[in-house]
Amino acid sequence: MARVVFNLPAHFGFATELQVYISHVNQGGHLDNAQLLSLVSEARVRFFRSLGYPEADVAGLATVVGDMVAQYKSEAFHGETLRVEMAPQDFNRYGFDLVFRMTEKTQGREIARGKTGIVFIDRAARKPAPIPESVRQLLLQRSVQAA
Repeated sequence: MARVVFNLPAHFGFATELQVYISHVNQGGHLDNAQLLSLVSEARVRFFRSLGYPEADVAGLATVVGDMVAQYKSEAFHGETLRVEMAPQDFNRYGFDLVFRMTEKTQGREIARGKTGIVFIDRAARKPAPIPESVRQLLLQRSVQAA
């Protein structure tokens, strides 16, 4: 199988820090791949909060993850602090990709990079819904296009 190759944007409009807890570590002694997704999910919740919205209610719409791509670059270990940077890009009618880069805070070692496909959902209709214009404008302010 070919390796996933993912290029990063030059600019990230959001960053947060997360601690690697013992519950994030697998039997190999490093960050478990499933826990990486958990940490990216926590960063995503913080990203939406930084826009002024809970992830479950963004201007009256829910958000769901449509897909995710991750490329692992190095191990992360218990006790390390990870910096997760994020930027929205590749907008479409119903969502966008939230690109991320995860690095170890002290040494700057890159841990992982990737993107999460975000889809806006009308809860009542249980169908994708267009991004509200007010939200699109907030996202564009954090986008890689703003760099």
